Amino acid sequence: MERYVLVDHTADMMVKAFGSTLEECFANAAYALFDQTVDLTGIGTSEHADIRVKGIDEEDRLYSFLSELLFIEDCDNLILKEFEVRFDGDEVVCHARGETLDRSRHRIRSEIKAVTYHMMEIDHDTPSVTVLFDV
Repeated sequence: MERYVLVDHTADMMVKAFGSTLEECFANAAYALFDQTVDLTGIGTSEHADIRVKGIDEEDRLYSFLSELLFIEDCDNLILKEFEVRFDGDEVVCHARGETLDRSRHRIRSEIKAVTYHMMEIDHDTPSVTVLFDV
């Protein structure tokens, strides 16, 4: 089963991430965030990061989670590709693995500037999450 698909959108980048659980959808949205930034096939898993964010509802938790990952990428130059996500009350807890970006070795795809709430959708029936990234 595919992790995510790009959804046609005029100016920004929209992804719809799938999974058998909502936690897996969050993990696959995180994967999509980094996969659209860098070709993840060449990324190792020697480094790790632990993420814990709160939100008032599911959309807020997804936004906070992906925004924190984008912050880690920007500040620590860390490209993550493996995500173990679980929910703990109003928190998203994630253990992620990846490696430091090496521009001489890794193929850059695009720069995601921000995660947005615009057109964000969480579907429990599918399950899936749809997120619009500002590029």
